[in-house]
Amino acid sequence: MKKKIHFTKEAPAAVGPYSQAVEIDGWMFCSGQISINPKNQEVFKGDVSEQAKMVMENIKALLADADLSLDNVIKSTIFLTDMNDFAKVNEIYGGYFKKDPPARSTIQVAALPKGVSVEVEVIARRF
Repeated sequence: MKKKIHFTKEAPAAVGPYSQAVEIDGWMFCSGQISINPKNQEVFKGDVSEQAKMVMENIKALLADADLSLDNVIKSTIFLTDMNDFAKVNEIYGGYFKKDPPARSTIQVAALPKGVSVEVEVIARRF
């Protein structure tokens, strides 16, 4: 099967040489999403809870464009610049995965693109 590149204006445009998402054999690999407003491409660097909400909404939009939902997410990775933000981000994240959440890793990093505090990437599967 040939890989399919996904793009939607409902999620932020890529800020580098990568695709928003790539699908092959029913697996969708979504690039990390940060708190960028897709309507004007402005970066939000405020409260980490608000950043996390924007990130999750961007992920939902990207999945929806491929006729998938958060229920299709198998694995996620959360990147934080400060592990002290874990509880706040976890609360927002958990609100999006109330039943049968995906496998997940959370990693503290030195910095993230555009100076944001949180980034989330997901892998989804059609079933």
